[in-house]
Amino acid sequence: MMMDMPYRSGERLSGLTGVILAGGRNRRMGGSHKALLPFANELLIHRQLRLMGQLCGETILVTNEPRLFLPIVGRGVRMIADYYAAKGPLGGIHAALSLARHADVWIVACGMPFISPHAARLMLEEKKAGGGMAVIPFIGGKLHPLHGIYDRGAAEAVRLSIESGEKRVESFLETIPYQRMEEEEFRNGGIDTSFVMNVNTPEDYERALRMIDSRTG
Repeated sequence: MMMDMPYRSGERLSGLTGVILAGGRNRRMGGSHKALLPFANELLIHRQLRLMGQLCGETILVTNEPRLFLPIVGRGVRMIADYYAAKGPLGGIHAALSLARHADVWIVACGMPFISPHAARLMLEEKKAGGGMAVIPFIGGKLHPLHGIYDRGAAEAVRLSIESGEKRVESFLETIPYQRMEEEEFRNGGIDTSFVMNVNTPEDYERALRMIDSRTG
């Protein structure tokens, strides 16, 4: 199995904002918050913040439950809330792009245990080369917009999508110029494409735990 490449401390990108979309509690996970699941001797949110901090000069947590996270995240993490309530990930993306300090924004969902700084850097390079407003992984035959690189300037397009009644991130993407990054491009870079895995069910969680055990065992 390919392993994600490690990062040296000097490789952080001061001009990149990292965003974790910490949406509501998951009924399929027994009503618990995915971000607070124990994962390899740490909470999933701590794992994500640690990995994101290897690359990003700013880190944002989008949540409508700040009381849940204030006691457990560091002072270096900005917490913001959705401007448009109950709009799913699209509402979180809008808030993040509207308030990010940097033009380039790496956005992930809170249930993704294998987020990849290396994949994010590769997508950022692709964005700068192509000049689009987003770079989205295309893995397993589908887009994965919740591990994507976005331009802060796309905030207005997100707003228009939300106000038109749209909730699907994929539909918003159709309104902007974006680049699709193929699975083969990640594999050629030595990147394990499990970075797009999102834990949505107890079965997903158990599978993710087995995967991390196989990597560390």
